[in-house]
Amino acid sequence: MQYPEWIWQNGVIKRWAEATTHVMAHVVHYGSSVFEGIRCYQTPSGPVIFRLTDHNKRLYASAKIYDMAIPYSLEQINAACREVLKANDNTTDYLRPVAYRGLGGFGLSADTPTDVAVATWKMGQYLGASVLDQGIDACVSSWQRFAPNTLPAGAKAGGNYLSGQLVAREARRLGFGEGIALASTGLLSEGAGENLFLVFDGALHTTPVSAALLNGITRNTIITLAREAGIEVIERDLPREYLYLCDELFMCGTAAEITPIRSVDGRQVGSGKPGAVTRQIQELFFGLFDGKTPDKYGWLEPV
Repeated sequence: MQYPEWIWQNGVIKRWAEATTHVMAHVVHYGSSVFEGIRCYQTPSGPVIFRLTDHNKRLYASAKIYDMAIPYSLEQINAACREVLKANDNTTDYLRPVAYRGLGGFGLSADTPTDVAVATWKMGQYLGASVLDQGIDACVSSWQRFAPNTLPAGAKAGGNYLSGQLVAREARRLGFGEGIALASTGLLSEGAGENLFLVFDGALHTTPVSAALLNGITRNTIITLAREAGIEVIERDLPREYLYLCDELFMCGTAAEITPIRSVDGRQVGSGKPGAVTRQIQELFFGLFDGKTPDKYGWLEPV
């Protein structure tokens, strides 16, 4: 990975190598961090950050769940995101705001300072070159998502992604592009770090937030755009075998964007190629950035 020159940490733009955390910081031992992933896009009107405020509002919501006080306002974190992009002279990069418990105590309930950083780097296509056009082969993981009332799936917390690492690394080891996890109920949850949409008879079906998943901002964007386009969207519990029976299937997320899935567990999905509804959703989503889809909700926030 090629690292950028500058990063924002605790209110200051500093050189990447100078943004350090002590090895005995709380976050290193207990995974006590919350974070966001945000993409920037070039548009006919200039570079924009996609749903910057919505993402950072979720950062604060995640911190609230974990009783973590962020010592900066939402407006300051938004400004930090813009500042670090400009410092690196990059305006179409990926952004990573992160808040974490720093050095100051070793117990689980220790009252440590909350450190905050915002980094940026080139992301590209997260699951590999050409996957947005060609799709990926996925598998159902042997690892399940955590049960209700164990870890809050609605928080975008660093510790939650230990589950995603198990799912993703197993999939890669077995030769698949990405893994899909079941909830503790045995019903579908989500991908290693992406939400799922299945297509049946032209309608979108997606698993509910009660299925141990993160309520993704890209997920919300797709639901909104699809309904406006007259596509039916149904949030429902879904059994594993529906992955094999659906007409189309795709994953979505800030990093993955809209990634078609052409097979699951070696079973072809539909025609084995991205279908018409998947293509329409891609056009609606990426149309936000080339001007073909109107930005009715102020999602495109200028750098």
